[in-house]
Amino acid sequence: MSLPSEQTWLVLHHLISDLTKKGHEIPSGINSEMGLIRSAVSSYKRDPSHPDLINGLAQAEMSLSNIQGIVLTIAEEEGDEYADYWLDLFKQAMKGEEVFEFSKSRSKFLVNAPPGLTSGRITLKKALAEERVQEIAEWIGLIIEFDDDNTIQLHGDKPDLQAGLKEMGSFFLEQQGD
Repeated sequence: MSLPSEQTWLVLHHLISDLTKKGHEIPSGINSEMGLIRSAVSSYKRDPSHPDLINGLAQAEMSLSNIQGIVLTIAEEEGDEYADYWLDLFKQAMKGEEVFEFSKSRSKFLVNAPPGLTSGRITLKKALAEERVQEIAEWIGLIIEFDDDNTIQLHGDKPDLQAGLKEMGSFFLEQQGD
């Protein structure tokens, strides 16, 4: 299930992409802020009862609102009809309606580790079975992001991250003979 803040993020992401294609300059810092917001929302979904993650979501929603205001102002340069179209999408998102769908995997949005978590990145010599890596990450409780077929980012509490990397060590051994 999608949170309203996730849908708002997606609408904003699509609007920023569209405005960029149309030649508009998006203020620097917004893209990295969008990455942090995405991390906060993903982390919250993983453990909605954790106080730090609840606070992180609240801060992310405030940032989303600020960015939405900035980007809608830029959208108004394309005319009222264009701005109203996007405003309607934001309204749908706020009601919790699914406006856009997240890709099922290979998300490239998690730019930084969520607050309180440690990050690791693995680059492999060849692509490996996504399902195996995802199973290990879910079993241990890590956030996993695929940068591409050979690069994986892992985020979690340090002991969990170490356990996950140790468990995935077998993939490196399997590749030695190839």
